[in-house]
Amino acid sequence: MGINNLDRFIATTQSARTCVGLVVTLADPAVSELAGDAGYDFTWIDMEHAPHTLQTVMGHVMAVRGTGCAPFVRVPWNEHGIIKPVLDLAPAGVIIPMVNSAELAAAAVSACRYPLAGTRGCGLRRGNRYGAMPFPDYLEQSRHEPLVIVQIEHVDAVSNLDEILAVPGIGSVCVGPCDLSGSMGKLNELDDPEVNRVLDEICRKVKSAGIMLGTAGAPFERWRRRGVDWIALTSDCGSIFGKAQEIIGQARATSTVDSGEREGDRRR
Repeated sequence: MGINNLDRFIATTQSARTCVGLVVTLADPAVSELAGDAGYDFTWIDMEHAPHTLQTVMGHVMAVRGTGCAPFVRVPWNEHGIIKPVLDLAPAGVIIPMVNSAELAAAAVSACRYPLAGTRGCGLRRGNRYGAMPFPDYLEQSRHEPLVIVQIEHVDAVSNLDEILAVPGIGSVCVGPCDLSGSMGKLNELDDPEVNRVLDEICRKVKSAGIMLGTAGAPFERWRRRGVDWIALTSDCGSIFGKAQEIIGQARATSTVDSGEREGDRRR
């Protein structure tokens, strides 16, 4: 869909380059506009762990329309009534957390598709560009959009992974390493050999199933070796905080050198 850059995102994943993205937690849509202009391939607008409303999400989705950036929205939960109004904002993809069984995966797909393929309610707005797109054309497009992205982030999902991957309509799998490690009793122990063995197994199975693989995490090189097609490498707050530490560290290092030089001048 040209309105949300999904076609461009998919084309990039089919090339030799991994798509990189920014997790958006702040309300100001300028954050997403900046992300698009900076060159991010996608945004991850996080309704699960950030205080977003439908209004702020809509602003972020709209902000990247004039860029090459695809807006993804992570919904708070795999529930039809929660997902439905987000779909009407016409995001490129919907990230659905804690999909731990084939039944939950099927429910996620169903919530994102109109009958007869699913149970999505019909309330047109941005998706058909407020009426500019003929309804039959919009329905045809909606058979494949938005991208349905299920999160594998619990040991129960790992146990049921083969069945989950067999569910028709899954557009991508997103690995959640931190929550997965917590469900293994090793919260955020991301260098633990057992945790990494499970993460490797998930990635191998997803790629073998021919399904797009994504995550939010680091380091990039480790995930690139696992074959991720897309990865959210940082967040808006993480970028601000990290750059602030860098600027402050450089300033303090310079002022320390200057203080030493002035002390030496006084002694001479």
